[in-house]
Amino acid sequence: MKMIQTFNQHVVKKRNKSLVLHSIKESSPISRADIAQKTGLNKGTVSSLVNELLEEDLILETGPGISSGGRRPVMLLFNQSAGYSIGLDIGVNYILGTLCDLQGNICNEKLIKETNLSFDQTTEILFEIINELMAAAPASPYGIVGIGIGVPGTISKTGDILLAPNLGWKNKDLRTVIEEKYHVPVKIENEANAGAYGEQKFGVGKEANNLVYVSGGIGIGVGLILNGELYKGHNGLSGELGHMTINMEGPTCTCGNKGCWELYASERALLEMALQHGIILDNDQPITLEALVTLAESGDKKTIHLIEKLADYLIVGINNIVNSFNPEQIIIGNRLAALESWLLEPLKNRIEKQVLSTHQEDLHIHFSELEKRSAALGVAAFSAENFLAINVEEA
Repeated sequence: MKMIQTFNQHVVKKRNKSLVLHSIKESSPISRADIAQKTGLNKGTVSSLVNELLEEDLILETGPGISSGGRRPVMLLFNQSAGYSIGLDIGVNYILGTLCDLQGNICNEKLIKETNLSFDQTTEILFEIINELMAAAPASPYGIVGIGIGVPGTISKTGDILLAPNLGWKNKDLRTVIEEKYHVPVKIENEANAGAYGEQKFGVGKEANNLVYVSGGIGIGVGLILNGELYKGHNGLSGELGHMTINMEGPTCTCGNKGCWELYASERALLEMALQHGIILDNDQPITLEALVTLAESGDKKTIHLIEKLADYLIVGINNIVNSFNPEQIIIGNRLAALESWLLEPLKNRIEKQVLSTHQEDLHIHFSELEKRSAALGVAAFSAENFLAINVEEA
């Protein structure tokens, strides 16, 4: 009986400590009295838990706040510099690494553009980026608390990469490779899920309870926030909407299916359209998304027409998604966010004409303000939150 009582006391304390920490994290600066009011905990409990968090360097005391009729209260701050997390986004033609504090602020970042890398070559570049970001991290009580990695593919609940067709990977255990080298917790997540979470935490999705994040890179991934929670499906494999069939007679996709949405509405699709329509760059430079953006900015009509054609294909998938999930917000992110100036109005017009009128009410379409950083910030946040949860649990 005593063991059960002790266990229950530990569970209650852990929950209460988490409440106090998150109150401070979300509402810094805040007084002990305001924490008690916000959480419903008594002042003695709050004071005891605050003392523990101060000893653990997770919070800080700062100057006195405004008095409500008595002594001015000492204010508490979340110590966002207690540790740092690294977020990595593995794209088909790039790898982006960010070093973030515990509040998700970017302290450093590293971008490497490469294509057609093997799994082993990718891990070597990941090591290079991680080493550089670790060296750039300021001194802190906890150092690097975790590494998050977003991968464009299906990820099992245990973090194994089951299939990443555009990378040519199948059944890869990247988590163990990174953990064994750096001896910190590693979180592997689907890139679009990470992007959706990044947008909800730090981007244009902060106010939405039901949002769909469309990650447009070489392929297309989709992350779903439904009823305020990241939706991952029964086995954690949801979001592969880039592989919905939009043309049964279409070409074969890297996934083995025919006529997938990403074959028509992705960065790769736009580059292929540019080649087919004879767009030629000065000095025979290779056609890239950046080059097409430059052409569009100069008013090149052929390029702008192709981007509008991309909007036609994008709306086919978006229409299906809106009719299926009835979200309040669609966010287009990753590489395609660079095309906002030419995609936004065509997409709005096509939504008005093609999406069910009942589903258009209160529907907003936005482009990511985080641009290519959505997924890296999302996995960095997962790692930081995991660290805080474990730290509270072990108290």
